[in-house]
Amino acid sequence: MGHARGEVELEGKVLVVKRIKVTYTGLSIAAEDAEKVQRVLGFHADGCPVARSLKGAIDITTQLA
Repeated sequence: MGHARGEVELEGKVLVVKRIKVTYTGLSIAAEDAEKVQRVLGFHADGCPVARSLKGAIDITTQLA
């Protein structure tokens, strides 16, 4: 399961989404696969249409909990 949290900042009189942090929870990962999973988290957003649309405008990070 994943949880996303947006962080907004005030620009003038407008709230603007600046960052989105996605945290994946409930995953059972074997110790020997942990490095692979971390590597995938580093590039999987490149295959997501929403993340690609926002790239450059909003910082998107992912992590495991």
